[in-house]
Parts: sequence; C-alpha cells; structure tokens
Amino acid sequence: MAVKLLTIGTFDLFHPGHVALLERMCDLGGWDSRVSVGVNTDDFVLAYKGRYPVMTLVERLEMLRSCRWVDEVLINKGNADCRPLVEEVAPDLLVVGSDWVEKDYLRQTKLSREFLERHNVGLLFLPYTASISTSSLRRRVESVA
Repeated sequence: MAVKLLTIGTFDLFHPGHVALLERMCDLGGWDSRVSVGVNTDDFVLAYKGRYPVMTLVERLEMLRSCRWVDEVLINKGNADCRPLVEEVAPDLLVVGSDWVEKDYLRQTKLSREFLERHNVGLLFLPYTASISTSSLRRRVESVA
C-alpha cells in the first residue's frame, strides 16, 4: 500500500534544501510513495511575511510539478488554515522541516494534534538543510545587485 505524504510551504526560489526535503520524503515512503506538495498563495505570503515571494504562484507550481520527487502539486487555498488541504489529500504523514519544531507549526497552520489524530495523519519533522534558505538566497541576490 502506497504511503501518502504531504508537505506545505511557499517554495520560493527553489533550492537544494527544498530538493533534500522532497527527496527524503520519497525515501521515507519507499518506491510506491505518493508525495503531494501544497503551495501557499502569493497573497498569503504577503500577509504572513510582509512581502510577496520572488517567484509567482504559477512559477512555483510549474517548478514543483517538474520535480521528479513530486507526484502532485496543489494550491493551499486555505492559506493559514491547512485543514482543507489535509482533508483533500488525506496523507498518512504531514512532513515539515525541523526548522519548524520551535515555531509551533500546528498553531500557525490551524492544525491540532486532535485534528491530525482524527484524520489518521502523523506529523514528521525532517532535518532542515541549514546551509541554504530562500532568505539567504534573497540576501545573496541583493548583495550583488
């Protein structure tokens, strides 16, 4: 039986840290895993981070659809409320980078342990790739501009 995995994020300036997360998700689920990616809208990113992403939603969707470790790409239409997306995908595991452990991921996504348990969804934090981030790439670009 295929393992269904879901991760949700902005995925702006796609980089090796994103690749590592998606590849680890595939490894986790095995050969018949199904990796779904929920992508935050531009307006949500503006509201949450105070700025638009560098890449538009359409660009980020297209880029993720081309990734060999991704089976399905969806727009996170609920934005801060990820419950509709979790219900739509019905994953076995919700996968998040370990950089979210201290940020109360569940509260920020309007999820709760009870909600995940009721829907039989496990929560797994995978190691964060500390050497690169979208923020560090933005700073790098700004320094050479």
